[in-house]
Amino acid sequence: MKLLRLPEGESDEGRRLVFWLALEEWAVVHAPGSFFVWNVRPTVIFGRNQDMEAEVNVPYCREKGIEMYRRKSGGGCVYADAGNLMVSYITGEPDVDKAFDGYLSSLAEVLKGMGLEAVRTEHNDVMVGERKVSGNACYATATGCIVHGTLLYDTDFGEMERAITPSMQKLESKGIKSVRQRVVNLKDCGILFGFDELRTKLIHYFCKDMQFLSEKQLKEVLETEKTYLDDNFIKYGRRN
Repeated sequence: MKLLRLPEGESDEGRRLVFWLALEEWAVVHAPGSFFVWNVRPTVIFGRNQDMEAEVNVPYCREKGIEMYRRKSGGGCVYADAGNLMVSYITGEPDVDKAFDGYLSSLAEVLKGMGLEAVRTEHNDVMVGERKVSGNACYATATGCIVHGTLLYDTDFGEMERAITPSMQKLESKGIKSVRQRVVNLKDCGILFGFDELRTKLIHYFCKDMQFLSEKQLKEVLETEKTYLDDNFIKYGRRN
């Protein structure tokens, strides 16, 4: 795969989560076989078909300035912050199962290379021991598949628990008392390097080449980003 970068001189810093979702959409059409990693300020992102009010503690997020967005893939609600490395894997493979298999098998393999007992699950997570370090979603387009997910390094689980409000029925059906019980940070799993080195190791494992966007291509991504900012889409999954 090739590492997809912004135009030289353009910074990744301060980009909203939905910018990166828009970049994924651009890449699956114009640059399949792309890979990029990123992180954002505190944000909740929920699935295409989820009820925002049922999954997100909206008053708390508004009070604390936690951003809230809907994505176009399915799956559950996710909290991201600066300690959560987000991964985008863009492939021309049209089959979701094959796209998932290619990414998840590789992610588990690279974590094993770091000395972790990492395994992928049938729910498209990657676990270390009994707890999740990576949750992932995928959706197919006319030109390929977008796989995206989290890699927990030093995420604030207290904020995660306060920002996300899955139903007690959902948690109890899995024998789980809280959101926090399901997850663990990689820094607490025994790895001996920092966040930036984790990012570098992933890039070196997945990428053999690099591509920079042009300024024109960046403007195309910014236009797509606007579709995620429509209030009707965020609240209800539809646009004006």
